Amino acid sequence: MPSRHKNLSIFVPHEGCPHRCSFCDQNAISGTDERPTPEEVTRLCDRFLPASPEEGADYEIAFFGGSFTAIERDYMIRLLEAAGPFVESGRASGIRCSTRPDAVDEEILDIYRRYGGTSIELGAQSMNDTVLTLNRRGHTCRDVYRAARLIKEAGFSLGLQMMTGLYGREPYRVDAMATAEAFARMGPDTVRIYPTLTLKNTLLARLYERGAYVPPALEESVDLCAQLVPFFEERDIRVIKLGLHADRSLEESLVAGPYHPAFRELVESRILYSDVLARLERLGAGRYTVSVSPKEVSRMTGQSKENIRKLAERGFTVKVRPDSSLSGRNIEITGGIPSVFKGN
Repeated sequence: MPSRHKNLSIFVPHEGCPHRCSFCDQNAISGTDERPTPEEVTRLCDRFLPASPEEGADYEIAFFGGSFTAIERDYMIRLLEAAGPFVESGRASGIRCSTRPDAVDEEILDIYRRYGGTSIELGAQSMNDTVLTLNRRGHTCRDVYRAARLIKEAGFSLGLQMMTGLYGREPYRVDAMATAEAFARMGPDTVRIYPTLTLKNTLLARLYERGAYVPPALEESVDLCAQLVPFFEERDIRVIKLGLHADRSLEESLVAGPYHPAFRELVESRILYSDVLARLERLGAGRYTVSVSPKEVSRMTGQSKENIRKLAERGFTVKVRPDSSLSGRNIEITGGIPSVFKGN
């Protein structure tokens, strides 16, 4: 089994951002307001990256938090110079960064490659120009398409980041699915999905307080993401992040929105539930055993056995059984009428 990819994340809060978006409080999101020095980058890499190239192949050094390719050029190069030797020695496989779609051109890509850059994630957020304008993004959909093309043509791994529930387009599902379809056309390797959270000292907070913005409920966001994840996976696009990392500073800054410290677990649980429900409805009411990978047992049962309870309300008495021969979200259903049903 291949090893799990790991990032050594180094946050560069607000650096390079020419705009303050409606939702943005990077200090709360990253938990820091101090920009890293090159010396700190060297110390972090030396401390946390593995010593051997065999293990280093699973790691990337990741500059997140601001718009990396838009920061002051000399500072960006000094950060890359600090990280580059760890790529050259094999202690990391490359460098990943997040940036704005309008901060990508051939020159910056040449510099980035020179120091070991391998992956670039674009904060696209929405592929609707009206939504982008209302949320003060300062770029257009055309910028996203152009940057994605340049990144792929230059041989970098492309990542795209989207936000669900942004101000300006309801029902929120419409904008999310249109954005997902546009993402798929650009052929990214990875996607991150972030439900929009309303944080203190942001435009969204002011809109929320006067009733102009109504954030989606947690249940709505879980349902939506449970559609988005299979949509991307069916197109061989990995969803590498769902929801923001649980952090005390984030929770203290939260005003409203679909936040949950285990958001991805809720989404994965909902995907399994929806799959099993669809299959059981074709079989009819009865008693069934649902076999899943041992790693998926808790997700299949749901928080406080919510999935089991909801299935029972629909006439399906379900027992969940771990089966080490199964992996991922593959399931096997036995019992009921007809007596056996298998599927992936």
